[in-house]
Amino acid sequence: MAPWRLPLLVALLRGWLLASSSSSPSTVAPPQDLQITDPGLLGSLDVEWKPPPHAQTLQECTIKYKLEYHSTGDRDWKVIFTRKLKLRVGFDLSRTAEVRLQTLLKGRCTGDVEVQSDWIYATFQIPPQGKLESEVQNFKCIYHDWEYLKCTWQPGLLTPRGAHYGLYYWYEGLEQTMQCAQYIQEHGLNLGCVLHNLSQAEYRDLHICVNGSAAAAQLRPLYSTLRLHNLAQPSAPEQLQLSLSAAQELRAAWSPPGGRVPPHCLEYEVQVAEDAAAWAFVSTQMETAVTISRANQSHVSCVRVRGRTNIFCADQGFWSEWTQDCFSVPRKEDKQLFILIPVILSLTISLIIFMLIGQCKKRSPAGKPLQTSVGF
Repeated sequence: MAPWRLPLLVALLRGWLLASSSSSPSTVAPPQDLQITDPGLLGSLDVEWKPPPHAQTLQECTIKYKLEYHSTGDRDWKVIFTRKLKLRVGFDLSRTAEVRLQTLLKGRCTGDVEVQSDWIYATFQIPPQGKLESEVQNFKCIYHDWEYLKCTWQPGLLTPRGAHYGLYYWYEGLEQTMQCAQYIQEHGLNLGCVLHNLSQAEYRDLHICVNGSAAAAQLRPLYSTLRLHNLAQPSAPEQLQLSLSAAQELRAAWSPPGGRVPPHCLEYEVQVAEDAAAWAFVSTQMETAVTISRANQSHVSCVRVRGRTNIFCADQGFWSEWTQDCFSVPRKEDKQLFILIPVILSLTISLIIFMLIGQCKKRSPAGKPLQTSVGF
């Protein structure tokens, strides 16, 4: 190669690199027209936006969006990465919905380096209705045996006489908001609701609204977003059986409760009480059997077991009722007494017989033997 060609090649390469770097964007514009709208689904709101300006010119890069959202008062933000321009996400409508969004750009046009835009923000809040003290209180829900949801509440502090309450719900898969069909009533007032056939709502947001109406005043509705698996309460474990091993250890075994509760989703707490002592913790486990050492060769050992949804299927849950059984082990003194009782009874019976015979001889005439009549 001629010596004059090398500097020429270096210059051409440097110019190409400069041209490539100058064409790679170091910034990207945020999305446009971020909006939040309410489709009337009790807290499931639509969030939509438009692409950043000149997005069609960035053909060698992928445009994605990072959406973060929460209701005011929540410490953490929920995050979604998407290429869509519209999402439906859940909020607590009793508080302000807050959303922030940014553009993410990556590909050949950025040298495979991710470029992030500034954030854009939007909020949404429904107009408040009624006084805060008119909202129902002590709202609680339990998902019994993964078969039905039971929710209860109490009237608000400022609820007037003659108020009427209704529970409404919606989850993804329903075409429209549904109303409770089985209310729990006290003195003609709806103070609870039982919902069946919610298997399609499991591991999804279940949006609930308890609304009230009264002739004298407006009542503030209560909004709540539930996760059924976090509200599950199974029935008590079944068929608890206790036995004593050859090593004089107590073995407890039981069966999971029936119904729709997935057996692999349960954990169990085991406690033991020996000779009328207080209950003592043994273990928390997923197995349905446990071996327990007996303290001081106790005479009576009682075991109780309860279950709840484990961390692999839920973030939390309610404990079931206890299942309890007791096992009695005879002491050496009891065994000895068990042997002596038949002997004592035999001696007592023999003594009574001899006494009766003696009494009969005394009552017989002197010198005359007892006569025995024999019939033919």
